[in-house]
Amino acid sequence: MALLSVEHVTRRFGGIVALDDVSVDAEPGEIVGLIGPNGAGKTTLFNVITRLYRPQSGELRFDGRSLLHTAPHRVVHRGIARTFQNVELFSTMTVGENVLVGTHSRNVMRGGYRRAHETLEYVGLAHLASSPARELPYGLQKRVELARALASRPQLLLLDEPAGGLSHEEVEELGGFIRKIRDDFELTVLVVEHHMNLVMGVSDRVFVLNFGQRIAAGTPADVQKDPAVIEAYLGGAE
Repeated sequence: MALLSVEHVTRRFGGIVALDDVSVDAEPGEIVGLIGPNGAGKTTLFNVITRLYRPQSGELRFDGRSLLHTAPHRVVHRGIARTFQNVELFSTMTVGENVLVGTHSRNVMRGGYRRAHETLEYVGLAHLASSPARELPYGLQKRVELARALASRPQLLLLDEPAGGLSHEEVEELGGFIRKIRDDFELTVLVVEHHMNLVMGVSDRVFVLNFGQRIAAGTPADVQKDPAVIEAYLGGAE
């Protein structure tokens, strides 16, 4: 049974259809890529899954139960954590305090300081625990945000453009790190990413959106050969 099931979801903003009858699923332990041009609806789908947006139609199911009536602040308690396209940290807090916030969910507050420290060690930032988060370089801020998400011990991790703003070397390392996170934390990962080499290299399956519609789904190899993807996402490149 799929851990996450998005079934025929439609989301409109006035006359604009951001998601049009979109279905996506993720099996336990999978890394699933979500790609498409700018404005395709990828982040909107993340916002629907995390209940920031309510769909006009369709169903969301997570771990066998509907998500449609889950309040946004309760989503993390259900076992879903995310990072954002633009880093969302508490700028007046330290690195350690930001990660500690993640332990306040899913009843992991007891031992929260220990868990926050362990998570910072895992991502290689324990030595910066007392540093103001706003003073870190962008790439390290993204890692703090990832640590905060992991500190909640989710079942499903949503990564929204994790390679954005990273150097070439950092992007090269990111694919292996995502796999390591999946294995070490026994997670399912859904990743939105424009960096094609990264998403095709790390994903077990890939879904492609264009103008709010799902136009392709399958293995990375199959998706890269799909004529609709070549036309819509790769601009007709061979």
